[in-house]
Amino acid sequence: MATTTYIIPLTPEPQAFGITLAGRELRLTLRWLDVDEGGWVLDIHEPESAAAIVCGIPLVGGVDLLEPYEYLSLGGELRISSDLPPTMGNLGDGVDLLFITPEGREVDA
Repeated sequence: MATTTYIIPLTPEPQAFGITLAGRELRLTLRWLDVDEGGWVLDIHEPESAAAIVCGIPLVGGVDLLEPYEYLSLGGELRISSDLPPTMGNLGDGVDLLFITPEGREVDA
């Protein structure tokens, strides 16, 4: 099956924004945990109610970040573009957050 890869635009700072992934409106929040074994984590919420869909997903390399949450039917894979976790200074500036979806699904940032 053919896929399409979208780069989710980020800056190397904590942030929250609305996005449509595979036709579903979501709110993504990225936080930096400045502790031992910390790093970037992702929270996904419903945009209108702010209800949490899934929180605290660590941004690690080499895996589909959404694989443990397939039952949520978010319409694709979420990966970072590196085999190593992003640092405080390179997320969105050298290491990208990617949404990979079957051909024909849309992403609006």
